[in-house]
Amino acid sequence: MQPAIIPAGDTSGAAVPGRLSADRVKDILIVDDHPLMCDALALTLKISFGRKTVRTARSLASAVEQIRTHGAPDAVILDLNLPDARGAEGIVTLRRQLPEVPITMISADLENAMISAAMAAGAQGYISKSLGREALVDSLRRMWEGERVTPEGYEPEAAGTEDEARAELARRFATLTPQQMKILRLICQGKANKEISYELSIAEATVKTHITAIMSKINARRRTQTVLLANSARLFEPA
Repeated sequence: MQPAIIPAGDTSGAAVPGRLSADRVKDILIVDDHPLMCDALALTLKISFGRKTVRTARSLASAVEQIRTHGAPDAVILDLNLPDARGAEGIVTLRRQLPEVPITMISADLENAMISAAMAAGAQGYISKSLGREALVDSLRRMWEGERVTPEGYEPEAAGTEDEARAELARRFATLTPQQMKILRLICQGKANKEISYELSIAEATVKTHITAIMSKINARRRTQTVLLANSARLFEPA
């Protein structure tokens, strides 16, 4: 299936990096917990784009640490489902660290709602893991030059002001600290404050303080509304 191309001038969804040159992308980070997928992608990138630096990470936490230690890559290819992040959480987290770096979401899940959530969260594109080499290379090149790429047949669920609202919600979630994101994930799993306190080894009063901060940052008035907003952004997908 060939990916659809959204012109670089498209303003829907979250802010994405401006036009680049694919030739300037020298350092690429692949975040995928499947070793064979990582190796295949790395080999494809090196062959198709010349001798580039290709780093790999098996989890979101590992990717964050790698960026902190070795600096920002020129581009990221991110798996939708990781051991420590499922759904749009990976995009939201990395976009906070890499505001100007094109991030490509890659997945076998081509559900419209998930694609919309990833694009709103700041993905430069969303591509299928079943793409052939030529289509994959073409999609990445276009993204690295500033275009927004989605799978063929994708139909955005929202339009106009709804798109803007979804993107704004993603930006609010991006302001959460890593600890607040962990607490939010546990809230969405139905955990009580005492359970969150035990699981994260922090005081229950600290949990309450973080929850107050989370609700303030995402403009939620109640705990239930917080969960609804996270679900709306497809932040945490069920395992």
